[in-house]
Order: sequence, then structure tokens, then C-alpha cells
Amino acid sequence: MTNRRLAVIVEMQDPLTLPSEASVREACHEMWTRHVGAVLVTGPNKGLVGIFTGRDAVRALSDGKDATNTPLASTMTPNPHTLGPDDTAIDALRTMSTG
Repeated sequence: MTNRRLAVIVEMQDPLTLPSEASVREACHEMWTRHVGAVLVTGPNKGLVGIFTGRDAVRALSDGKDATNTPLASTMTPNPHTLGPDDTAIDALRTMSTG
């Protein structure tokens, strides 16, 4: 396997994004519909502000939060570490293993 640049790996992807004020319920519905495990959460300027995963949903529900009225902003992992388009798949694996 070659060590491809991330830009090449994701160029044809259509990631699921939702605004930070979207509800946990809406995020879970979209994740289920699109068969994905995470939502990229965006702020007012459409920039990345967090990530919401199935584990975040489980944590919110186990804490007794109402999925319909709980915004992603209060349950997401804020400010996730990101890599640039010129980084490689190996760089991503190293980042995940140390994070």
C-alpha cells in the first residue's frame, strides 16, 4: 500500500456536517441514514468546531439528556486535532495512535 496524501484519499468523500445548534437526535438520525459513525460539527462561519460520534450520543443519553433538545455544541468533542491535505495516511495513523 502506498502512503497517499490525505487530499487524494478524501477528495471524493461527502462528509456529514451539521451546525453546532443541531440536536443530538438530528445528528443520530443523519448518522443512521448515511451509515456513518461521526458528524463534523460546524460553527457560524462553516468552519470545523467539533466532532460528534456515536460514543458522544451514548454518553449524552446515559447522562439523561433529551436528544431532541440537546444541541451538538454541548455534547461534541470540541476543537479536534486536524491534519492538512498534504499530510499522509501514515501521519493520520500516528496522530490517532498518540491521541
